[in-house]
Amino acid sequence: MDMKIGDLYFSFTNPSLFMLLTLSLVLLLFHFVTKNGGGKSVPNAWQSLVELIYDFVPNLVNEQIAGNVKQKFFPCILVTFTFSLFCNPQGMIPYSFTVTSHFLITLGLSFSIFIGITIVGFQRNGLHFLSFSLPAGVPLPLAPFLVLLELIPHCFRALSSGIRLFANMMAGHSSVKILSGSAWTMLCMNDLFYFIGDLGPLFIVLALTGPELGVAISQAHVSTISICIYLNDATNLHQTG
Repeated sequence: MDMKIGDLYFSFTNPSLFMLLTLSLVLLLFHFVTKNGGGKSVPNAWQSLVELIYDFVPNLVNEQIAGNVKQKFFPCILVTFTFSLFCNPQGMIPYSFTVTSHFLITLGLSFSIFIGITIVGFQRNGLHFLSFSLPAGVPLPLAPFLVLLELIPHCFRALSSGIRLFANMMAGHSSVKILSGSAWTMLCMNDLFYFIGDLGPLFIVLALTGPELGVAISQAHVSTISICIYLNDATNLHQTG
């Protein structure tokens, strides 16, 4: 759907729709679970899900980020994890759209997070943040080469995070959808030969559904771990957690 405001044109696309639906569902879920001052003393399934997410992210942050800055970035990490967790499995629902299988979406997320982490690094360490590209004790003649070698993989973090999420979501969901379409087409041919042959793709789809759902959930975990590692590198230069 195209919209025009003055001389500006905007398009409300499928990714925009499903991101808006995801945001609405997540907000409604957290609202109904936490309304009236909190959840029930005996949690139901939805409250257990919210509590599981809320308990999981702090543990991840504490494991990956050292120092006293971890709680400052906890809300951002929680939102990113929850968004990925609800967006990734959407492609398993018929006639839906996987937002994170769209390369521009994942690239925009990874670049915005990378830029934000870089800004945090400069705010936290000033120009000393650039020392990540030059280990201590390096001979001066080798310094320009080492700086270049360190800067290139550092800048590629933004690209690699987006590509990894996009590739995993696109490959897995596409395989399931192609096999599902093949099985449905063979089933609708009203031919005994095709009906028997349909069992192969059907069983493959059923066998792939569970692992693909696991991949979708694990990619939210992997992306969150990457963010925590990058934040730790930016805030704690040359230190280990």
